[in-house]
Amino acid sequence: MIRRGGICLRNSIKLHQIRNFTPTAEHEALRENLLKLIEKEINPHCAKWEEQKSFPAHEVFKILGDAGYLGISKPVEYGGMGLDISYEAVAAETYAYINSGGVGMGIGIQCDIATPVLVKHGTKKLKELFLRPTISGEKVACLGVSEVGGGSDVASLKTTARRDGDDWVINGGKMWTTNGAQADWMCLLANTSKGDHHRNKSQFCVPMDTPGVAVHRVIDKMGMHASDTAEITFDNVRIPHDHIIGEEGKGFTYQMQTFQNERIYIAAGTIAAMDRCMAETIEYTSQRQAFGKSILDNQYVHYKLAEFQTELECVRALYYKCIDDYIAGEDITPLATMLKLKSARLARQLTDGCLQFWGGMGYTDDVLVSKMFRDLRLMSIGGGADEVMLSILCKFMGTSPDMR
Repeated sequence: MIRRGGICLRNSIKLHQIRNFTPTAEHEALRENLLKLIEKEINPHCAKWEEQKSFPAHEVFKILGDAGYLGISKPVEYGGMGLDISYEAVAAETYAYINSGGVGMGIGIQCDIATPVLVKHGTKKLKELFLRPTISGEKVACLGVSEVGGGSDVASLKTTARRDGDDWVINGGKMWTTNGAQADWMCLLANTSKGDHHRNKSQFCVPMDTPGVAVHRVIDKMGMHASDTAEITFDNVRIPHDHIIGEEGKGFTYQMQTFQNERIYIAAGTIAAMDRCMAETIEYTSQRQAFGKSILDNQYVHYKLAEFQTELECVRALYYKCIDDYIAGEDITPLATMLKLKSARLARQLTDGCLQFWGGMGYTDDVLVSKMFRDLRLMSIGGGADEVMLSILCKFMGTSPDMR
């Protein structure tokens, strides 16, 4: 059963809407139709993709693109639906019902992480070359920001792009690149000058079949198994000068703005995954018998689940607030940062606690809760580690040493 917010009871799930924005029939139609597509075209293959540690991105994205789901909030003139972020969030929630976190993460890169800066700042030419085929699912996108040893410290990246006649020449490398082994193009952040690390970076559309671009390795991970995560190298890679996105030197600012989309998307999927984890755990513990009664009948178990549900509803309220403020055009950086921090931390606690109630079954690969335990652990690392979120918040609060 799909959870859309609500209080978990022993034998049923009641929907308790606490949203600030009002869901429409269009929101629910999108959700239900996307779920049907997931159940028909994606979930039957997830076990195989998890075992293979890769899913066929071009095949899956073409199915989603043909149905319009890769351009929900993208401009109509490039094949998108032109809807607001609340519809994108509903889709992100629904992707949590894919039986592989890695597939959902790959879709997130395509929809809401690699493309927003191109939408806002790209030329018509770049949008035709890269955005339109990404929305249709004909091209797979990836984001090139993190580097070896750099991770969340975006300002310290080392990859360079220097001007040489009518070209940019790129050298360096990128790490933790989701979709990297299958991508057709990368939204790349690189240094285009020396000086202030916040003003010397630019973003580019880089075709991955350009000479000098190489997949150095595909990284074996603890979770998100179906998602290919690559280390990419650039050796004197030449791209046309007009492949720069927006203004030279504004890349760091553009990327920081894009992170707010990413954090809402991450939270949407994480919250929905926790809903699913709770529902499955309640069902399992109500049926599993030990010492003459169900596991759920133990006071510690149902009290602990009540605590988790309380925390989950608090995070959900913040999530809805972020969507409202984003649609209203407000700067949501502090709230989105808080949302990313709290949803990720709760996911660690909730999946660990639920797994414990599954006993030995929770330690197997046979049940969804163990997969969620592995996959959702990434949320406190990817898209900005918890410690980076706290650093950002301290700067907004004026409590950081840098602000005093």
